Amino acid sequence: MTTSVTAPAPTTASTRQPLPARIQPAYTTRFIGAAVEANRAAFHLVSGADVHPSAGDIVVARVTKIGNHKRIETPESRKAILFVGNLVMVAYGNRYAADQFLAHVPGDLGPCHLVAAGGIAGAVETQHDRIGAPTQLEPLGLLADDRGVVNLRDYAPFAAAATDAPIRPLDARGRKRPEVIAVLGTSMNSGKSTSMATLINGLTKSGLRVTAGKATGTGAGNDPTIYRDAGAETVLDFSDFGFGTTFKLPMPQIRAITFGLIEQLSAGDPDVVVVEIADGVFQGETSQLLRDPGFHAAVDHVVFSAVDALGALAGVRELQSAGLRVSTATGVMTSSPLASTEARAVLDPLGVRVLGTYDLTAPEVAVSLLERAK
Repeated sequence: MTTSVTAPAPTTASTRQPLPARIQPAYTTRFIGAAVEANRAAFHLVSGADVHPSAGDIVVARVTKIGNHKRIETPESRKAILFVGNLVMVAYGNRYAADQFLAHVPGDLGPCHLVAAGGIAGAVETQHDRIGAPTQLEPLGLLADDRGVVNLRDYAPFAAAATDAPIRPLDARGRKRPEVIAVLGTSMNSGKSTSMATLINGLTKSGLRVTAGKATGTGAGNDPTIYRDAGAETVLDFSDFGFGTTFKLPMPQIRAITFGLIEQLSAGDPDVVVVEIADGVFQGETSQLLRDPGFHAAVDHVVFSAVDALGALAGVRELQSAGLRVSTATGVMTSSPLASTEARAVLDPLGVRVLGTYDLTAPEVAVSLLERAK
C-alpha cells in the first residue's frame, strides 16, 4: 500500500530587480543617493511577500496619488514638485507630528504613505483634522547591495553607539568642553528652530564660534539650513547618524544619538554648542530624555520656546521639576507684547527671563545667556 504525501506549499521567495532609470532621492536618503549615483551597478531592489521593512530601510516607490505632501525635499533641501508616477527613494520610519500625522512602519511592501516631505514612508494611523489625506506611495522594492537590504545607518557618516556614559565635563586632554545650550518647546511650531537660529546669530556676531544640531525629530533639511544661515560653523542632525526619525527608538539609542551629536559638535573646540530637541516636553522620548542624568550632565541650561504664557509657565515648571535649569523663555508668544507681559509676570519669580525671539540676534543679549560669561 502506497501512502501519498502532500508536498508543502512552496514559499514565496523574494525577487531581485534592477534599479529603474530615474529615481529622486530625498533629504533623508541623501548619503545613499550619492552612493547609488556613484556606482549604480552595486545596487538592486528586492521585493516579495517575505520582505518586511524595518525603520530606516530604503524603499523605492512610485507616487500614485498626490495628497498633503505635494513636494519632496531633495538632498540639497530643494522642494521638488511631485507628480503621479514619479519614483522616489525614501526611508521607512515612524512619524510623530501633532499637527500632521501619526504613522508607523508597515509590516510589508504594500501601498503606504509619504508621511514627511524630508522623505519618510509609513502607514498613517491618525492625522490632524485640518490637513489633507497623505500622499500615496506604491513601493517597488527595498534597496539592497551585496550585503543585503540597505538601511540609513549603513551609509551614515557617523555612528551612534549605545552608551550609558554621560558627556564628560573635560575631554581626554583635560580641556573644558564648550557650553551646551538645549532648545526645547511646548510643542511643534512653538518657535524652537527660529529661537535656535536667532541665538546662533547673536552669539556668532559677538565673535564666538558656534556649532548646532538637532538631536531628535523627523528628518528634514529646513532646520539645519537655518542654523547654517545663522552662522553655525558645523551643523549636524540625527540623520547624519543614520536615522530618518527618532520616534519609537529605545531610550539607549536616543541617548547615544544625543550624546554623539554633542560630542561631534564639540570636536572642533567651539565656544558654544546649541542643540534642538524636537516636539514638546510631553512627547514620549523627549519626556524620558529630560529626566536622564546623562542629559543633565551634557547640557548647561535650556532656552524654552512657547506659544503663550500659560504654556511657558507649565513648560518651565516641568523642566525645573526634571532638574534642568531654564535660562530664558522665548518663541511664538513673544510676537505678542501682551503675551510677553503675562509671561514675565509668572516667570520672573522662577528666575527665568522672557526675551523676544529676534532680540536674541543682538550680540549683547545672546551673550548674556551664557552661564560661563557670568
